[in-house]
Formats: sequence, C-alpha cells, structure tokens
Amino acid sequence: MMRMRTLLFSPGNNMRMIYKAGTLGADAIIVDLEDAVPMADKETARLFVRDTLPLLAEQPSSVFVRINALTTGLTESDIDWTVQAGLDGIVLPKAESADDVHAASAMIEKAERARALPTGGVRIVPLLETARGVASARAVAAAHERVVAVAFGGVDFSRDMGVDLSREGDELAYARAHIALMAHAEGKLAVDTPWIDIHDPDGLRAHARMARQLGFHGKLLIHPSQVAPVNAMFSPAPEAVAYAGKVVEAFEAARERGAGAISLDGKMIDEANYRQARDVLAFSDTLEKSGT
Repeated sequence: MMRMRTLLFSPGNNMRMIYKAGTLGADAIIVDLEDAVPMADKETARLFVRDTLPLLAEQPSSVFVRINALTTGLTESDIDWTVQAGLDGIVLPKAESADDVHAASAMIEKAERARALPTGGVRIVPLLETARGVASARAVAAAHERVVAVAFGGVDFSRDMGVDLSREGDELAYARAHIALMAHAEGKLAVDTPWIDIHDPDGLRAHARMARQLGFHGKLLIHPSQVAPVNAMFSPAPEAVAYAGKVVEAFEAARERGAGAISLDGKMIDEANYRQARDVLAFSDTLEKSGT
C-alpha cells in the first residue's frame, strides 16, 4: 500500500521549492499546476515539472502533480507535459463524477502510450471540493483502477456550500466522515483536507487527530512545518505496535488450539481485532523499511 500520511503541495512555478519539497520527509509531494500558479505562469510551471521529475524520482517521496480541472481546458496539455517516467500520479481537482475520472484516465493513457510507459502506471487521486463531488465520493473512488486514494478539499467545499471555514470545522464534519467512509468501502485510501493556518500547530494536531479517528490515512499539507507532526499523528505509536504484536502472537497461538476468541489484558480479541493488529504491524514494517 502506498504511504500517504503526508502529501505536501509545492508551487509548480518555483523550481527551488519543488526541489526542496522532495527532501522534507513527506510521503508524497504534489507539484501544483493549479491554484498555486497564476495563468501567466502555467507554461513555465509545466516546463519546470517536466525538467524536475527525473530528479524528484530519486527522492524517497512519491511524486504527484495537481493538474488543472477538466472545466478549464488545460487538463490535457497538463497531462501531456507531466506524464513521464518518475511520475507516480495525478491529482485531479474538482472531481465530481466517475466520468471525470474516466476522462482524465483516457488522457493519461494516451500520454503513457506516446512515451512507451506501462499502461496504468500513473495513478489518480481525485480531489473532492464541491457538494457534487462529496455526494459522488463512492462513485469517484470506484471509478477506475488508477484511483489509489480520494482526497478532500475543504476550502473550496466550504465556498461551494456558501459557508465560512471555521477553526472548529463543524461545517466540514459530514463531508469528512462521508469521504473517509466511501473510500474505505471501495478499498481506497482517504486523504484529509489541508489545515490552512500554518501558525496554529495545536489546531493542526487536533485536526489531524480527528481525521485519523474518522478513518483518514493522511492529510494534504501546505507548509513544510506540517510534515513532522502529521507524519507522527498517522504513524502507529511504539506501544501500539508492541500491543499489536502481542495480539497477533496470542491469537495465532489460540487459533492453533481451536479457539475463535481470546481475552488479552482484560479485552476480548476476535478475528477483526487480529486483522487490525496485523495491519498495524504491516504498516509499521513499511515505515521502518522506508526509513520514515
């Protein structure tokens, strides 16, 4: 499973920031061709993406590019410039339907074929940022095998809903829970909305903690200072890993005796707890092997 605890945006028209983003310990970087790049700089940003992808591919972070939305008329050119060796995926903004995912996938496949790349190698992370997008979360998640995760864009969503974005985030509560649930229902990763106040680390940690409890696997990030605390929030604590090891060991021993459930440290442990513990150990092993 791809690590997506932290996905750090970097503006596509700033080559220095693109290079630096790959060294900051995020699981993935998202080179942005959309909101962070004014129209006058779109062509420059495409050139920078093309030229930096081979170098970014040498960094431990996965590399995604956020292209411009399908409604802009820029999408196909963005994809044509960015799909090349070293690109892990495309972030598709303003995704609202399975048809949007299929349209983007067709453009990606055309570019893959033109460059003799393996078909299907470039993944898609649809970004749900509107009421229609959130309502269609399950259809979007299930739309195509390229979809590795679905992500939530709370800033544009709140604007679409005609409400102000608050520190408490009550206006995002249903959308966040819905997206996480629909992603899990389709076996896809769920990535939470960014925390936009970079001077409020306590708010960031609280927001990330709630995201984890809702079932998200990570968050979109807008500043390097957010990487370390969010990585920590979405990583299993040492004591959780140790307990998961005890659960797996005890349950497997009990299963050999023919038992279907056991009591461990005063708690009932069944098959579901066992599978969850194995997932914790597997993710911990993935992080250890990646050095993160």
